[in-house]
Amino acid sequence: MTGNRQTSWAFADAYVAEDDALRWARDRAREAGLRSVSPSTGAALRLLAATVDAKAVAEIGTGCGVSGIHLLHGMRADGVLTTVDPEPEHQQFARQALRASGFASNRARFIPGRALDVLPRLADAGYDLVFCDGDRLEVLDYLAESLRLLRTGGLVVFEGAFANGRTVDSGPQPTEVLRLRELLRTVHESTALMPSLLPVGDGLLCAVKR
Repeated sequence: MTGNRQTSWAFADAYVAEDDALRWARDRAREAGLRSVSPSTGAALRLLAATVDAKAVAEIGTGCGVSGIHLLHGMRADGVLTTVDPEPEHQQFARQALRASGFASNRARFIPGRALDVLPRLADAGYDLVFCDGDRLEVLDYLAESLRLLRTGGLVVFEGAFANGRTVDSGPQPTEVLRLRELLRTVHESTALMPSLLPVGDGLLCAVKR
């Protein structure tokens, strides 16, 4: 990556200031060894949620609440975030972070459990946006569930599409990177989706359900 591009990405991360609650959530995630979306990715999530006037959003991978805060800032004032994570302890940190950001407790529904066990229980065509930041080995299953969950005109969004540059690296790659490549190809070739790959953070793969 050139120095100019690195500078541009750093500028994009600094462009949207993050408050104390977001910094606290980032610190908790770092202590737990979790990835958090970059500030520029968070800003993109706000924008995407606002663009579809999201009232119902499903999130795969609560983490410690960084992405959830950004999504809620972009959603309607009466919107509800449904967030799924296998680690209840992480969700407790997320609850605290959302509360510190000023969101009422009824703005988020926390469901502990493995995503592929929980998602089938959610309503068909009941969501405006599905944000996927879970197990990269399961991204193709997340895509299938997202197509069922989304209304027509809704958005599915995958974080980490670049895999720190490994997605386009010609050398041997681990299975999770191969899954991401297959996801990118599937979304690109799907007649049910209108895709775009945003170069923010570690890559944000977005697609509108036709």
